[in-house]
Amino acid sequence: MAPIIDIHIHIQPLEMFKPHALRLIEHGRRDYADVVKYSASPAEFLKFLDEAGIERAGLINYVSPEVIGFTPEVNDWIARYCSANPARLLAFGSVHPRCVPDAGAEVDRLVKLGIRGLKVHPSHQLFAPNAYRDGLGPLATMYERAQAAGLPVMIHTGTSIFPGARNLFAQPMLADDVGVDFPDLVVILAHGGRPLWMDEAFFLVRRHKNMYMDVSGIPPQKLMEYFPRLEEIADKVLFGTDWPGPGVPGVRGNIEKFLALPISQAAQRKILYDNAARLFPLRP
Repeated sequence: MAPIIDIHIHIQPLEMFKPHALRLIEHGRRDYADVVKYSASPAEFLKFLDEAGIERAGLINYVSPEVIGFTPEVNDWIARYCSANPARLLAFGSVHPRCVPDAGAEVDRLVKLGIRGLKVHPSHQLFAPNAYRDGLGPLATMYERAQAAGLPVMIHTGTSIFPGARNLFAQPMLADDVGVDFPDLVVILAHGGRPLWMDEAFFLVRRHKNMYMDVSGIPPQKLMEYFPRLEEIADKVLFGTDWPGPGVPGVRGNIEKFLALPISQAAQRKILYDNAARLFPLRP
């Protein structure tokens, strides 16, 4: 099988979760013991990737003390974890503009740690992605420094069911300002605005030259219903599963359902591998 990059998997420090947030992940999962095992052992997780046919994975973490429980220490945790095999494990961290004294310096620090992308989670971090226009200056500093460093920024779009999440902040159109104000910054709209705002995400990906989206958290068999013109933007779509997020059953099954979609093999190859490989090139 051709190589696959899953750009959106959650390998996280389970001990940092607020109890109610962790219960939501654990609820109904028959494979929760695997989640625990992989969070504790990069070697075991790499075996899991091998079994699923995945060459590389983006491991998503972000600072969210209010909703999830993660402090800035989550960045150091995921950097250490991914150091086990940085060619295959792409570390995503975050710079919460209200949790660090100098957002620009924190971006520089994370680059030195080996972080490959930043995550902005508006509904869990409790600010809009364009909140710099309303006075949250350190957020603009974060975008500026990420743009200068060539560090992609993934912005969560779409609803969240975690207690305390503020879903209005996750409307994709709020990221339009980011595309206008930071045109050379690579932005990935996570989840394509599902399940309410797919048309907005599609519009933004077509409008901004450096704006992409991933399809994680969307049942693959629903993709053509949500994005009937998916093939038109195949150059700017990244495959991801969002495993083990709530409602995501498994990785291998998602891949098989994606491969069954009525789109060309060329489009599938771009989405499953080529686009992510271009944005996150292998490092020596």
